[in-house]
Formats: sequence, structure tokens, C-alpha cells
Amino acid sequence: MTKSALRKVCLAKRRDLSAADRARKSRRVSDQFFRSFDLSQIKILHCFIAIERFNEIDTTLIFQRLWKDFPDVETLVPRVNFETGEIENLKFTPETELFKNVWEIHEPSHDEYIETSEIDMVLVPLLCFDAVGHRVGYGKGFYDKFLSQCAANCIKVGLSYFPPIDEVVDPGSHDVKLDFCVDPEKTYLFDKQKGG
Repeated sequence: MTKSALRKVCLAKRRDLSAADRARKSRRVSDQFFRSFDLSQIKILHCFIAIERFNEIDTTLIFQRLWKDFPDVETLVPRVNFETGEIENLKFTPETELFKNVWEIHEPSHDEYIETSEIDMVLVPLLCFDAVGHRVGYGKGFYDKFLSQCAANCIKVGLSYFPPIDEVVDPGSHDVKLDFCVDPEKTYLFDKQKGG
């Protein structure tokens, strides 16, 4: 299926998740993530805050466990600068005050940035992903632009409610593949040599 067709299907599928389904799957994704990765070498981790109205995976569990069990890992969250089309990386701690922007997305109220090149791991939102690591997002291109600016050794990890589809048939030339993707059941590692 094409990305535009997949967006429609996956948005509907995600909308149909009940609050209980979302909570259960989010918890399993969080547990799977911590089982799968050695975070001892990670100094700076970037992760999205769920957009509630899009029924995104609740990353609160991931942040809380990082703060409790991995206090040396610095956590960042994205803020989109809609004038430049760039994702800005803001420090995020248990004390950070959040506010909702005009798009109803939670963001820190401060301006403490970290350079993209310093990030060791990014947890990436998505609608779906395929067997070789292509992801389908909302189609705005913010994350592909951001991921292309990350250091070569930055680990890119998708978080998904659902298992992979067979193939995204129309990946773009600017699309950045994932290194891994975590769903409630397993973690997938992608071979960078395959699939473009």
C-alpha cells in the first residue's frame, strides 16, 4: 500500500483503540523497550510526548522509568518550529512545566535546547512500519528532516501499537529508515543494507 492509503487505514485502526487497549499496549511497548536495550551507553535520549487526540502511544511510562532507574540519561522532547519546519530538542525532567500549544500538543514552557548532533537515541512516533524499517508518519516530514540531522551513530527506534506491514511501496528519497522498532510483542532490528 502507498503511504497515503496506509495513513488512512492506520489512523482509523488507532482511533478504534479503547482507553484500556491503549494503556495495555503502551505498557507492553514500554516493558519491551527496557528489555531490549542496554541504556548504559546512552547519555541523551529524545522521545515524543503523546498527542492524546491522535491516541498515540503513552510514553509517560518510559519517561518515569528512565528518571527512576536511569538518572544519568538526559531526556529531551521535541518542539516543532513551524516557521523553519525544524524539530527543536528541549530538556525534559520530572520538574518541567508543560503547556499545550495551539495544536493541543504538550511542550515544555522553557527554551533549554540540546543540539541534535548530541542525541544518542531517538524514540520515534509512527502510524506503521514495514519489514525493512520504513516508517509512515503523518506526512509533514518533520521527523525525517530531524533524523537526517542526527549523528550517524544515533539509534533510531520506532514505537508501534501494531506489528509490521509487509511493505511501504513508495518510500521517499528523504525518508530515514529506523534501526529498530518496538511493538507490544517484540523488538525488530532492521538490516541497513536492505530496502533502500
